[in-house]
Amino acid sequence: MSCIGFFTAEQLARVRAAGDDPRPVSTFRSPEASASKRRRVADMATSPDAAVRAAAAGSSLASPEALGRLADDPDVGVRCAAARNPSASPDLLGRLATDAHETVRGWVAANPAAPSELLARLGTDPSATVRSVAAWARRW
Repeated sequence: MSCIGFFTAEQLARVRAAGDDPRPVSTFRSPEASASKRRRVADMATSPDAAVRAAAAGSSLASPEALGRLADDPDVGVRCAAARNPSASPDLLGRLATDAHETVRGWVAANPAAPSELLARLGTDPSATVRSVAAWARRW
């Protein structure tokens, strides 16, 4: 379902009139995350359930320390979630780019926070899939 169906007639008219105008149609800003939300994500990062740890690894509220621990998780899905996280630091992405599993390296290449030097390195990865994703990411 498209969110356009939820716009009022006035909002829809503003969206259509904006065209290529780069100014935001809305000035709404999400509230800052509360300390309790950050604590919940930190708790999730230590869960015995890999799916819960993966959710924490993908969260924008995951601390750099939690992401660092989750990048070493034995579960490949958790490491993939950390590799996809746009909040991951370049250093963490560099570490994940050496993961033994090509899917993790591919997600590093697809991460918009991956620096160009890292994408260049992944462009020479042994995996054709990783090389392809890195080439795609360098074009956008």
